[in-house]
Amino acid sequence: MAIIVNLDVMLAKRKMQSQELADKIGITTANLSILKTGKAKAIRFSTLEAICKELNCQPSDILEYIPDED
Repeated sequence: MAIIVNLDVMLAKRKMQSQELADKIGITTANLSILKTGKAKAIRFSTLEAICKELNCQPSDILEYIPDED
């Protein structure tokens, strides 16, 4: 996968638990877990915006592009 999700890193930097973030942004912990593990196929901009607002960060702090090595 070329997109790496660093949400767990940002949660650790902010000393916040997944449950707390999920409650604050209005999604289930199961959906947040899917996003954290990189298994999500998509993310709504509204969800990304809510995450960035709560964690006081930029989308690039959460999502990282790594080109595939061919």
